[in-house]
Amino acid sequence: MAIYDRIAVFGCKATTRFLIENLEIPYPVRYLVTLSPQAGAKHDVADYCDLKPWAEVRGIEVYQVRYYSLKHTDDIAHLKEWQIDIAFVIGWQRLIPAAVLSGLRVGAFGMHGSAANLPRGRGRSPMNWSLIEGRQAFYTNLFLYDPGVDSGDVVDTFKFQITSKDTAETLHFKNTLAMKYLIERNIEALVRNDFRRTPQETALSPTYYPKRTPDDGLIDWELDVTALERFIRAVTRPFAGAFTFAGDERVHIWRAQVFDVHDFGYERALPGTVVAVFERGQFLVKCLGGLLLVVEYESHTPIQKGLRFGNNGRQIRYFPRNPQGFFDLLET
Repeated sequence: MAIYDRIAVFGCKATTRFLIENLEIPYPVRYLVTLSPQAGAKHDVADYCDLKPWAEVRGIEVYQVRYYSLKHTDDIAHLKEWQIDIAFVIGWQRLIPAAVLSGLRVGAFGMHGSAANLPRGRGRSPMNWSLIEGRQAFYTNLFLYDPGVDSGDVVDTFKFQITSKDTAETLHFKNTLAMKYLIERNIEALVRNDFRRTPQETALSPTYYPKRTPDDGLIDWELDVTALERFIRAVTRPFAGAFTFAGDERVHIWRAQVFDVHDFGYERALPGTVVAVFERGQFLVKCLGGLLLVVEYESHTPIQKGLRFGNNGRQIRYFPRNPQGFFDLLET
């Protein structure tokens, strides 16, 4: 039986590097398809890493694509010259065009999942949304790319826990480890092009999460304190973070926790008001349903008791919900 072991990885993030460094398979990663620093900055890629110098030192051939879409004729021609058998996609977050997929002898395999499992929860930022929604588990899938949005056949699935301590960063750690594990578990079948593939459940209508932008990190102080705490965990590093305003000065809040559901005498304070500042700089904010302890933040304005955070004239973007109260919607 033929062995298809010309392996490439598509990606431009720290998770991409981690996968390549830690993948324990008997076949080397020969190629890396990535972005230049200029393209990473232009497209505002969260957690971008310039992987070219790192990869070249390790003997991996590197191609930096002209456009993030991979649709330029030069990009397509170059990838065809490499005669790639298998591509693993991690830290790319874009579709792989049909013209590229058709040039892969086995296919491109990526990770996508959701708290409800595919075909529910296709689309953007499912781990961030799962934190915002207060979900407790996540199904992540090694799937075969097709030209659609997360619609390809599933090769294997791994389920992991979402704990009350998880953040956007730790869920990315878990998802990367899940991809490593699933690749290792399936690599021999993949390189022989003799792997099982299961079409996504057709009895369920696919749902899609919407795209989030850095501006969507604006804090809504009318949210319940537990929802606020989840929101901050969901958009913290490596993303742009949750933010609010002290007057016209932006304040980033990177880490916070529910302090107590009791108000300690601050019942009359309005939501978003700083009610106490502690010796080491942590501070309490009055919220609906209790108090939020802000542990890590960035502010050019001194945080003082009585300060009330606001939006500085900005509008909070409210995302529509489905009948279950979640943010993944049927395609319209």
